[in-house]
Amino acid sequence: MDLLPVELKIRLPPLLSQEADYEPIVYARYFLAGTCRSWYVIEGEVEDGDFGFFGFVSGTSDEFGRFLLSELQSARGPNGETVQRDLNFVEGKLTDVVPAPDV
Repeated sequence: MDLLPVELKIRLPPLLSQEADYEPIVYARYFLAGTCRSWYVIEGEVEDGDFGFFGFVSGTSDEFGRFLLSELQSARGPNGETVQRDLNFVEGKLTDVVPAPDV
């Protein structure tokens, strides 16, 4: 599976461009089957021969952060699963598409 198709790559705003937005738009979701890990992509751009993302990462801890395409490509689940792009994901405002944390 192509984790970063051209259509997504050209739609992503550059890094830090939504920094001041209270409700940034999430453009894609990646997940690692067999785990609770998900990456919600808010921004991205080419950096140092790789593609850098900024977004919300959920799983063992829920936090905003930067991650690289190469990291997604090399991540493996407990049975060798690879990261997949959620093909059914519909972009939208952060609070509309990221599940609220369990309290």
